[in-house]
Formats: sequence, C-alpha cells, structure tokens
Amino acid sequence: MIYPSPRPEIPASTWNRPIGLGWEKPYTVRYASNLDDGPWHGMPLGGFGAGCLGRSSRGDFNLWHIDGGEHIFRSLPACQFSVFERVGDEQPQAYALSTQAPEDGSLSQWQWYPDEGRGAMHCAPTGTYHALYPRSWFEYENVFQSQLTCEQYSPIWAHNYQESSYPVGVFEWTAHNPTDKPITISIMLSWQNTAGWFSNAIKTPQVKVRDDGSPEYEYQPRWGDSTGNLNQWIVDGFRVGCLCDRLRLGDDVEEGEGQWAIASIVNPSVEVFYHTRWNPQGNGSEVWDTFASDGSLADYQDETPAAPGEQIAGAIAIRFTIKPGKTRKIPFILAWDFPITEFAAGTKYYRRYTDFFGRNGKNAWSIVRTALKNVDTWREEIQNWQAPILKDTNLPDWFKMALFNELYLLTDGAALWTAASELDPVGQFAVSECMDYRWYESLDVRLYGSFGLLHLWPKLEKAIMLAYARAIPTSDDTPRIIGYNQASAIRKAADATPHDLGAPNEHPWEKTNYTSYQDCNLWKDLGCDFVLQVYRDYLFTGAKDTEFLQDCWDAVVKALDYLKKFDLDNDGIPENSGAPDQTFDDWQLKGVSAYCGGLWIAALEAGIAIANILLSLPDAPESINAEIAKYQTWLAQSRPIYQEKLWNGKYYRLDSESGVEVVMADQLCGQFYARLLNLPDVVPEECAKSALETVYDACFLKFHDGKYGAANGLLPDGSPLNPKATHPLEVWTGINFGIAAFLIQMGMKSEAMQMTEAVVNQIYENGLQFRTPEAITAAGTFRASHYLRAMAIWAVYLLFNGVKY
Repeated sequence: MIYPSPRPEIPASTWNRPIGLGWEKPYTVRYASNLDDGPWHGMPLGGFGAGCLGRSSRGDFNLWHIDGGEHIFRSLPACQFSVFERVGDEQPQAYALSTQAPEDGSLSQWQWYPDEGRGAMHCAPTGTYHALYPRSWFEYENVFQSQLTCEQYSPIWAHNYQESSYPVGVFEWTAHNPTDKPITISIMLSWQNTAGWFSNAIKTPQVKVRDDGSPEYEYQPRWGDSTGNLNQWIVDGFRVGCLCDRLRLGDDVEEGEGQWAIASIVNPSVEVFYHTRWNPQGNGSEVWDTFASDGSLADYQDETPAAPGEQIAGAIAIRFTIKPGKTRKIPFILAWDFPITEFAAGTKYYRRYTDFFGRNGKNAWSIVRTALKNVDTWREEIQNWQAPILKDTNLPDWFKMALFNELYLLTDGAALWTAASELDPVGQFAVSECMDYRWYESLDVRLYGSFGLLHLWPKLEKAIMLAYARAIPTSDDTPRIIGYNQASAIRKAADATPHDLGAPNEHPWEKTNYTSYQDCNLWKDLGCDFVLQVYRDYLFTGAKDTEFLQDCWDAVVKALDYLKKFDLDNDGIPENSGAPDQTFDDWQLKGVSAYCGGLWIAALEAGIAIANILLSLPDAPESINAEIAKYQTWLAQSRPIYQEKLWNGKYYRLDSESGVEVVMADQLCGQFYARLLNLPDVVPEECAKSALETVYDACFLKFHDGKYGAANGLLPDGSPLNPKATHPLEVWTGINFGIAAFLIQMGMKSEAMQMTEAVVNQIYENGLQFRTPEAITAAGTFRASHYLRAMAIWAVYLLFNGVKY
C-alpha cells in the first residue's frame, strides 16, 4: 500500500531547480576585475545586518557574509546536513546532502548525495530546490524511500524591526513514510567551528584603484584560524545542541569573536546523538562510520580548545522511526552571535539584534531557545505577509517569484543594521551598491532600488534618508585622484549631496563619498534624487510625519542651491558638463540633459510641496516663503527651456549639445517621479507617451527582439551609436524595472510586464539568481553582481496594483 504524501505546501511561485543540476553556459563577468563566484548561489539565511550565509541548490553552505560588509564565497563541506535511512530490515543507506564532494580530498569516508543521472533510478532527478525569500526548500526524491523535505527560513517579514534582525536559520524537516514498512531515519547536522574567522587580519587595509577605476581595499579574513576554538554539548530541557565557542583574552568582545550553535529538540519518540570534537580536515570517519551504520554518533564530549593549525567540528543527530503512512517533523536551528562590526580600526558598532540578546557575544544559545519557541509563529508571520501577493491572480507566478527573491539583498548585500540609539531609534541601516562597488546606499541607485525597503520596512528607509540629510552640510577637503580621468578633486564639498554613505573599511554614515571613479561633487542628479526621495518617503508613509520633513528641510535647501551653481548661463536649469556626471557614469552628457533636467524640474516641484507642508505648521520660519518663490522662479525659467531644447517631436534628445539622436531609455525619470508624487507633470502627457513608446520600440523591441530587456541608449532604428560603448548597450536590471513602472503609470501595462519578464528570465535562467547584477549584455556577460537597483521591481508591483500614498 502506498500512502499519499503530506509534503509541506510549497508555493507555486518559487524559483526552482533540480538539486545539483549545473548550468550549461552560465553568464560570466564582463570585466575580469569584477566578482564572479559562478552560478551556485542560493537564498541567504540570516537577519538584516546580522551576518548571513547561503546554501546553494547543490546543498552546500558556501556564502559567508558574517563580517559586516565583507564577502566570502567558498564551500565548507563539514557544515552539512546528512541523512541515514533504513527501511524495515533492508540494507541502510546514508548520504551527506551536498552533491559536491570536497575538492581537497577531505571527508573521503562520506557518501555524497547523487544529482540527476546518479540517482537510484537511472537519469531520474534526485530532488528539487525551491526558493521564495525568505523561505527555501529541498525536496528529496528517488534516493530515499521516505519522502523528505527540508524547509529553511529566517524570521523576516514586513514592518518587523525586531525578529528581522536575528542571526538565525530555521531548518524544519518533514519526513513521511509512504511504504508499508517502518522506516528509521536519522538526520545529522554537522558544523565546523569558525568562530574567530570573520574579521580582517589587515588592520589598516590599503586602498587601491582597480582597472575599471573603482576603489577597492585589501581584505584578508582570518579564514582557518581556529586556535582556541572549543565545542560544548548543551542539554537544556527539551533543547539539545552543540555550542561552538572560542577562548577569549578579556571581557571586551572584539569583531569576529562570538559563537555558533546547532540545535534540535529531544522527546520520548526520538533519540539524540552527538560528537563534539572531530577533525573536518580528515576523512570524517569519526562521525561517518557510526552514522552510516545505524544513524548514531559516539556521544563523544571533548571541550579541549583547538591547538594552532588544528580544525574542529561538532555534530548532532536525531534518529526516529516512522510507521507506514505516518509523518514526523523535526526542527534544527543554526544560530550565531557575532555582535560587533568594526569598520576602520577602532570604529565599532553593535548590531541591531544585540538590542534584544545582549552584547557579550555569548548569546547563541539564547537565540536557539527563542527560535525553538517561535518557529511556528515565525513561519505564520511570513506566510501572512506574503499571502495577499501570492494569492493575487492578476500577478503571474514568475513575477511573484522575482518580487520576493529580489529582497535577498537586504540580507546578503553587505547589509548593516546597528543597535538603536536616541538619535536613531531603530538603528542605522545600509545595503551596499553591490559587491564590486562596496559603498553604501548609493543615492542615484536607490532612486529606483529603494521601493522595496520603503514599502516593507519604511522606518529603515527613513533612517537612510536622515543619514543623507546629516551628511549634505559636511565637507571633506581630502584630495583624491579620480579614476575616470586621473584628475584631482576633494572628497566632499560642503552642501553637495553625497553619492554614498561610505564603505566598510572607513566609517559608514559619517565619512561619505567613498567612490572615486567620478568626482561626485559635480553630479547633476544626486541633489534631485535626495529631494524626491524625501518627499516620496513622507507621502508613502502616511503623509503625517512632518518631523521627518523638518529634519530634512535644511538639507533640501542646501542640495538645490548647490545644484543651481551648475546653471552657468543662469537660465534656471543646471547643465551637464560633458563628463559623466550622473548615474550613467560612463556616459557623457553635455548641456541641458533629458535625464538630469527632468529630475531637476520634479525636484523643484517636490521642494515647493515640502515647503508648503512646513508652512502649515506652527512656528514655521518665514524664510520658507522665500525658498518657495525662488523655486517658482527657477521652474518658470527651466520648464520652457527643457521642452524647447530637447523635444524633437517624437522623444526627448539625450541633451542639448551632443547633437546625437540616441533614444535614452530612462530619459523621463523625472516625469515618472512627478506623477508618482502627484506633482505637476514635467512634460506634456502626449509627449511623455510618445517618448515612452519610442523607448519601448527602439531600446527594447529592436534590441535583439526584446530578449534581454531594454538597452540604455540606441538610435531610433535600434542600432548603436557606438558599437563599442559601455553603458548605452547594457541592459540595467533596475533601470528596466523603473521604466516598466513608468510604462504602467502611462497605461502600458502589458508592455511593462513583457519587459519585466524578459529581464527576470535573464536573471533566473542564466545562473544570476541571488546575485542579480546591475548590467547584462547581449554577449551573455554581466557586471556588478548583488546590485541594489534591482529591488526596483517593487516599483513595478506598486504601480501594477495601483498602490497610492
């Protein structure tokens, strides 16, 4: 008799792939200096800013973003789930559940899980990996007779500012017996003690300029430095596990110091086994011989600290028997506690989760206890948050999949989230632009890329904008060489809107403008981006937080006044200089440009709107009236000039002085934002519609028949102005999502979804999942992985569903 499977319900809209199935021709990096870890990326586990790790679709743990802001990608084979199975009196079998055996010859005694083609059934798939952030699943098939599923998640859901910060991963196993014989199963979680590994051994890292002109700094993790590491077996009521700790010299915790913990539960229907000290560099027989024999471990305890050069690991196994037709659920918890993030030497911050678990780096077991108490509640919270979108029949499954999975960056993107303070009641938050351009919250990129954060965690979004408001008045006269043209420029001019909030090797939030590829003091879009995002955040969070507007107002005035200095002919609208001085920072614009000019007009309207709100408050300063009058004067000048100099009867020219007929895909970003914020249009509606239709035709349909998405800039017939150009011929994922949102705004919903689907397919069919790049080319290459702007897909969702402030 075969019993029906009660496997846990997995949403239809996951990204999924056969376990262990490789990619025939995954996209590769465009520039050798850029990061290319290959396609084996899975959904990350861990709370925002808590450090995270990733487990790929072949079953190995291979992404280690434990040191705040730093990237390590390498598999640790001893960090592994393994399963033993005996059906009735049949011969047992046991597998470590990664299809990739260690390349260094270690753990040679272990049997590794077969991928498709090596299964018990010839060429049968051995299971499927599913991901829908923040949950993922492994369904195992055609190897074991029992039906096994492992669900993984961290407690992340919208509008949650506590659990979403926790450094924890939950692994809930469901085992079902579909046979007419009893099945004995043992599930083992083994873990190498890596406490102390995740900090930079170079205390004053040297900053160099890469071949693409971007700054980078030396990072040398203390990988493999396990001296003094020790493992303890913990029995705590019904909770059992292995605590991976490290000897410390004093009471003050340093970066990289802390604990790991692996844990599960014990009750009368299960047996628990453990081995707290074995050699992960050996053949693994200490744990595998007994486990593969009968699913047990030696119950060996040894808290001896690791000697220099020695590696140690621990393991826990849960064994149980399932009667025919029955099902069991077994939770495992992985928790870690590394409370300090250190930037420049001596610049230290406590992580947000320490507000709830303490700051001594000895709280991994407390996190375990909290997790085991709340696993069901956490899953329900995630399901309740996602349900309205997943049940929306107007949204296709591929869109729902990408919508949630693109949020992975909030965990994975070198994310920082500090402990709360009086000035920052939910802490300070930041995500890097990408792993190659590792500076935080680039303002031009988040113009589109911040819609997900705004919609789901608005307090964090506002914290970022307040950090920019504080940074705008500051100055830093340190001279630097600009990578693009080797000119010398100061780091930060007073009242200039900074490009970014700094980098992990200095002091984020305090020391801004880390990038030196361009002189960002000359950029013509950043000040506008700041004003528009401030007003947007106010409107989309209820239009009541006037304190937020008050805190940002002085910076709004300074940002717009600073930009007006670039209006050299005093006609009301700043000119681009002929150097790349905006977000397309390899693309030269000269004179009045469609992109920057439109943002300028929209920002002036937003400035007036903010001023009028502040005027309605008690004790509003009289100076606000003068600012309104000034902005109105500039608008009266700039509006007709923008239309006269740039409109060619079909679309808006790239700029007023280059004399080229390029159709710029994002030419009317300012118009999109004006409509989004219910401000007066930047351009006449019929002109906007015509321009957008031209963009859709020339940059999307005529660019390789719409297969890749919209290229940044092509001639009206779809051909390139310069076949060797960089940015104009790239498909920027986040820009495409922003343009798609604009298409919906202008009544072109089907066109928007067609463009969005093309880009989503490029990401998720070519090995770019969970490392979404900034740019894709028609040659099958990409640039700048783990990119912030791709979360702009949430703008598509908001416009598609007609979400208004």
